[in-house]
Amino acid sequence: MEKWFVQAKKADFEDWSRRLGIDVVTARILRNRDIMTAEEAQRFLGGSLNELNDPFLMKDMDRAAAQLLKAVAEGKKIRVIGDYDVDGVTSAFILTKGIRCLGGDVSTAIPHRIHDGYGLNDNLVYEASKDGVQLIVTCDNGISAAPQTKLAKSLGMDVIVTDHHEVPFETDGEGRHIQLLPEALAVVDPKRDDCGYPFKGICGAMVAYKLMGACLSLIKGEKTDIDFPSASYGEQTGRTRALEASMDELLEFAALGTVCDVMELKDENRIVVREGIKRMGDSSNVGLRALMEVNGISPEKLSAYHLGFVIGPCINASGRLDTALRAFELLNAASKAEALTVATDLKALNDSRKNLTNEGIASAEKYIKEHTLTEKKVWLIYLPEVHESIAGIIAGKIREKYNHPVFVLTRGEEGIKGSGRSIESYHMQAALMSAAGLLDKFGGHAMAAGLSLKEENLGRLDEFLNREAKLGEEDFYARVSIDVPMPMDYATLKLAREFERLEPFGTGNPHPLFAMKNVEFVGIKRFGSEGKYARYTVIIPGGKRCELTSFEDPAIFLAFLDEKYGVGSAKKLEQGKAGFKMSVAYTIDINRYRGNENLQFMLKHYC
Repeated sequence: MEKWFVQAKKADFEDWSRRLGIDVVTARILRNRDIMTAEEAQRFLGGSLNELNDPFLMKDMDRAAAQLLKAVAEGKKIRVIGDYDVDGVTSAFILTKGIRCLGGDVSTAIPHRIHDGYGLNDNLVYEASKDGVQLIVTCDNGISAAPQTKLAKSLGMDVIVTDHHEVPFETDGEGRHIQLLPEALAVVDPKRDDCGYPFKGICGAMVAYKLMGACLSLIKGEKTDIDFPSASYGEQTGRTRALEASMDELLEFAALGTVCDVMELKDENRIVVREGIKRMGDSSNVGLRALMEVNGISPEKLSAYHLGFVIGPCINASGRLDTALRAFELLNAASKAEALTVATDLKALNDSRKNLTNEGIASAEKYIKEHTLTEKKVWLIYLPEVHESIAGIIAGKIREKYNHPVFVLTRGEEGIKGSGRSIESYHMQAALMSAAGLLDKFGGHAMAAGLSLKEENLGRLDEFLNREAKLGEEDFYARVSIDVPMPMDYATLKLAREFERLEPFGTGNPHPLFAMKNVEFVGIKRFGSEGKYARYTVIIPGGKRCELTSFEDPAIFLAFLDEKYGVGSAKKLEQGKAGFKMSVAYTIDINRYRGNENLQFMLKHYC
């Protein structure tokens, strides 16, 4: 079920159009992305790496960079500890490669999803101590690892924390939140209350990239008010140049982490992703190029979509079904032959993950029917045989289809474990906090969460969450946000090229969506293997014929026709014997093939 609404944010669109040389439709889209002024719109359309925020605006960045450089200069053993998802792997690569460029003695550890769990843990600390490590640098984790940081200190190791997650807190007697920071040499996290960094929505890979940029600024003498062992670098210009030469490569992985960790593509995230994608087309990283090759991605056609839905899942698959160190090895591959071998393995792992996910989704659909979950507000789906690493993916797919808060639970080694995905009107972490007495562990945020509990508490948790959920029928309607009601005959190739200036598209900057009423469907032509896609011939008001392309299974649309207009309507459309009028929501893009460019309308929603 869907509910369409048209965004109606106000601005002087004619003025923006004149000043920026853009169509008024483009101006409206920019305003819908929360752009307030023509100056902000200009930065959105342009923007360069020179406009990125100064890393030293981040609390403790000066201390982290100085202490890291000091450790390198003193020849200390450094261990980077990342995480098993794409952001964790890319941030670990950025720090490891950067420190190695500086001549640092650095190694890397990434926790195993099943055996270690998330982030820094006691075992990783003890292993580091056993290996003679003197400085641990975390990335994409560590902000919640106060006990492990204390343990490291007791074993004679220093810790620098770099993270981007929410800081744990306690509540004082007056109800105020007091953040609890780990006792480390430096704690770099833009979510700190005392951090004045102007853009909080960056990922762990971006924080790591910023740290490397801060180190480069120090050794180039661009910061004179920070104490660090500059004399040790005076004769090491080769290492300085090595880091400087690697910053473009590190930028690519900051972009990859940003997209795959579903950060909003606004502000400096947008700049980094756009510039990172440009560089990936001619990347010096043989591992990244191998991933593109085995997945059949043309470098010149690379987009944020490929990062989030093709390359990223291959890296994630290693952390889900094997060990994320395999993905880390790929990014550090020394030769094309080595890279292609590992990339092929990761693609095979991802294909296996897809199959497991499809089987899990089928099991979830069966569970929904057998347990009449459609009568409930919050859905707890218990699939004991499903691999716990794909529970979140399955929950996300079910949430997308039914627009209910969904938890998919599996049988773990010590009870039930699971992941949840939510809807806008249901704060998942808050709901779990209220049910804390029934849980062993939990964590997350408004839209996603993880949890573990004893099996005997499953029924009580289900009952509690549904009893306490303040959700009405309207909350279960998916919201479709229309940018502009626009006749299809207003669209031109010139306008489509202008929309390309709004890329990269993704979270926080979706592909522009338009709507039109009274579109008459008069024909259908299937394409793709086994006819799994369709092009619909339509007549728009005024009599012009157009074509709407859809990558949805045409059987879904045809079933909708039979339901809306009566049984037999789908057959009539296939025979071209009748027309059916409806409203459509669509996007436009450019189909480029053999040097030719054609305007293409993509059907996204209909009613």
